[in-house]
Amino acid sequence: METIGQPNPITGRHVVAMPFPGRGHINPMINLCTLLIPSPRISTITLILTEEWLGLVSHHLPPAAASPKLRLRSIPNVLPSERTRGADFSGFSFYRAVDIEMEAPFEELLLTDDLRPVSCIVYDVFLRWVPGVGSRRNIPVVGFWTQAPSMFSVYYQFDLIADRGHAPIKDNSRGKEQEIIDYLPGVPPMRLTDLPSTILHPTQTLNVILEAFSLLTKAQSIIFTSYYELQPNVISALRPNLPMPIYTIGPSIPFLSLKTSNINEAGYTKWLDSQPEASVLYVSLGSFLSPSTDQMKELSSGLRASGARYLWIVRANQESSFRAACCEEKGFTAPWCDQLRVLCHRSVGGFLTHCGWNSTMESVFAGVPMLALPLRSDQVHNSKIIAEDLGVGVRLKRVVGLENVIGREEIAETVKRFMDLNEEESKEMRRRAKELQETCHRAVEAGGSTDANVNDFLESLGNITS
Repeated sequence: METIGQPNPITGRHVVAMPFPGRGHINPMINLCTLLIPSPRISTITLILTEEWLGLVSHHLPPAAASPKLRLRSIPNVLPSERTRGADFSGFSFYRAVDIEMEAPFEELLLTDDLRPVSCIVYDVFLRWVPGVGSRRNIPVVGFWTQAPSMFSVYYQFDLIADRGHAPIKDNSRGKEQEIIDYLPGVPPMRLTDLPSTILHPTQTLNVILEAFSLLTKAQSIIFTSYYELQPNVISALRPNLPMPIYTIGPSIPFLSLKTSNINEAGYTKWLDSQPEASVLYVSLGSFLSPSTDQMKELSSGLRASGARYLWIVRANQESSFRAACCEEKGFTAPWCDQLRVLCHRSVGGFLTHCGWNSTMESVFAGVPMLALPLRSDQVHNSKIIAEDLGVGVRLKRVVGLENVIGREEIAETVKRFMDLNEEESKEMRRRAKELQETCHRAVEAGGSTDANVNDFLESLGNITS
């Protein structure tokens, strides 16, 4: 077991945070920790990761997480390496390992003197085994949901979808994908194709997820990484139907770190400083999966042909080849960037995104419209929220799957229209994006909905019982 932070005796409220082992889940959990750190109600927060993830994140924590209250602890590497698991597109072997191999070392760690006593465990909802550990050890648990509230509603009310015959889709009923789901309370109407393939063509992974939702009844409360005003009808419809309170504490992104000075003098920062206002398309397709090689080539050619300025984040092992293909005057590649600071930069006028929920929240916070290129999972649903429900983006890709390649001509034409500040549709998107940004900033201000929900959650810890 590796440790970071002082192993001092614990007094007062001790929160253990157990995220799902993926960047899209760990980052919002870290950001939750930063919101809890200032509270006098909390004495200690222990974030538990695998040894690999401890090494990946320990030197890149946001400044707001630099507190003696926050300690990092690890369990052994019982999972496939993060460096190679992207090759398994179905992800089943990884999810199976998460479901089977993590429980025992996590429970063993809880029993060490270094962690006792524990007031509650905040756990990622996808970790279905945590409520059982909590029950055995007499520790209350709190669910943590890192996707859109409407995706929570889909899983929680999956029986409604199944009863209507909308899932699973059988091989002999392929024409159903465009049918409309308009019966989930508070959720805007959507096509079946706006749902993850895991739901439409179920695998064992869906069974695990549905069982995890059935075990939510053991949780004292649920934390959403969204903010209330983003999907208010969804959250208002869920609250009376859940046996525990929902706390919306989002956007669970490192916005507190924006208050610290930026000492990063990276090449991309200097390049952005030299570009005209709202002229740059920021391109980043996530840290886990990448589009197919053919799609990457078409994307590279399409970006150059569009004539737009762009900052493209590509993985270190790909950067040299795509840097060579860049238009030197208008394109810049880098293996990593401080994404939220980039989105908030005055020269950035659009975000070509895979539509992960964290990236979506960062773009909303920055008031930047999105060009949606979802790859898998909840990303296709998020792209529908972005383009249709919120009206702050355009779908570049509607049919998800590595085999569905968008050609360079379509990419070039879409990017050109999207980045044209004088085009009417583009202007309307930017107006909506700024309006949405204002609701997001009001939520996190003192007295806003997020601020109130964080305070309500902290107050609830004083009443929490096992």
